Amino acid sequence: MKLSKLLQGLNAEILAGSAATEITSVCCDSRKATAGSLFIAVSGTAVDGREFVKDALAKGAAAAVATDRAGLAALADRFYEHPSGQLKLVGITGTNGKTTTVTLLYNLFRAMGYECGLLSTIANYVGSYREEAINTTADPVTINSLMRKMVDAGCEYCFMEVSSIGVEQHRTDCLDFNVGIFSNLTHDHLDYHKTVAEYLRCKKLFFDNLPKGSTAITNIDDKHGMVMVQNTKANIVTYSTRSGADHTARIMEQSIDGMLLKIDGTEVWTRLVGEHNAYNILAIYSAALALGSDKEQTLVGISKLQSAPGRLETLRGPQGKTVVIDYAHTPDALENVLKTLRQVEPGRELVCLFGCGGDRDRTKRPEMAAIAEKYADKIFVTSDNSRSEKTEDIMAEICTGFTPKGRLKAICIADRSEAIKAAIAMSQSPSTILLAGKGHETYQIEATGKVHFDEHEVVAEIFKQI
Repeated sequence: MKLSKLLQGLNAEILAGSAATEITSVCCDSRKATAGSLFIAVSGTAVDGREFVKDALAKGAAAAVATDRAGLAALADRFYEHPSGQLKLVGITGTNGKTTTVTLLYNLFRAMGYECGLLSTIANYVGSYREEAINTTADPVTINSLMRKMVDAGCEYCFMEVSSIGVEQHRTDCLDFNVGIFSNLTHDHLDYHKTVAEYLRCKKLFFDNLPKGSTAITNIDDKHGMVMVQNTKANIVTYSTRSGADHTARIMEQSIDGMLLKIDGTEVWTRLVGEHNAYNILAIYSAALALGSDKEQTLVGISKLQSAPGRLETLRGPQGKTVVIDYAHTPDALENVLKTLRQVEPGRELVCLFGCGGDRDRTKRPEMAAIAEKYADKIFVTSDNSRSEKTEDIMAEICTGFTPKGRLKAICIADRSEAIKAAIAMSQSPSTILLAGKGHETYQIEATGKVHFDEHEVVAEIFKQI
């Protein structure tokens, strides 16, 4: 495609090459430039893309242009020939539940015989082919490139997580969504957005931008549920576990192995547990029906689903000790998981191990301590992607959230492996030990970079030694 055609009508400045230059690929990361590439220089929050034009040209880029984030999205969409318009695209936004919901939808529709794509925090999938994910919502070039692969591979559906930061940075511009889902809004990402009001505004933009004829599905049990869709042009569908809505669910019974739900009057057993998962299941059920799926077929499919990796994963060990691995890294998510474990395994000692990410929202650190104190019998405060901060400083801020009584049942161990070993060793028999915050991650991010760290491996080794 000639550069002139690619830039037609867009606000972009040619920095290298000419309008007649033939473009064979596009990139916004100079390290990915190859012969024939167009390097798109965008000013980010930390660096100006113009600084990397020479690097891109040295790698063989045929041309370079400067534009803003909206321009980047438009260029990517145009180069890849608007692939989102050739898919039935479902996006979900909210503080918690995004990864579980899109993963369940992906698995549900594949089980029903459809070829699908998935864009999530854990990984991206084109059919059954897996590619590693870096951000919750990737950059527009990556998104459109993956969607083009999905279309070419015969995928009919794509399910993707939509982050507030991704919306605010125009990463989802030009995408043709058929369905948008709102799960909930609680405390997170205030290091970036600064205020809850700004966090809400960015999530609401997603629904404001949904086109006429699409469907906006919202959780009306969340106080922001109807706010999200008040200006949308999409058809509004509501869901609730507490009151009247277009789609409703009630938990009839539950254990650590699953729960019985009544969804729109029909009982269905699911392997997932907890009220938060009742909402996740209700969201995928609502989305499936909005996409035209048969109710009974959808419910049968839901009954066979398993949770996403790192979400309430249960590892049973000797001496009646059960380790639960969950990605919960926000106050609300931590409370959901601890509350669920209290409900489904009453009478067992409940141990909570968690940390907080460095260089991220510091205000949630004491909040998570207060929640752990409320539900857990023993607490272990440790590291969780400390990045450039000292783990000891993060732990000290967490501990400001404990009352004197709570501080007595909390132990601080900076090394996460040692903390897990201590939590399991010091727990009673029987007990449930929650390892919160890492979930599917197989690394720790330290000041020096990423190092391998997989809680599944750590726990397996400890269980061998008991």
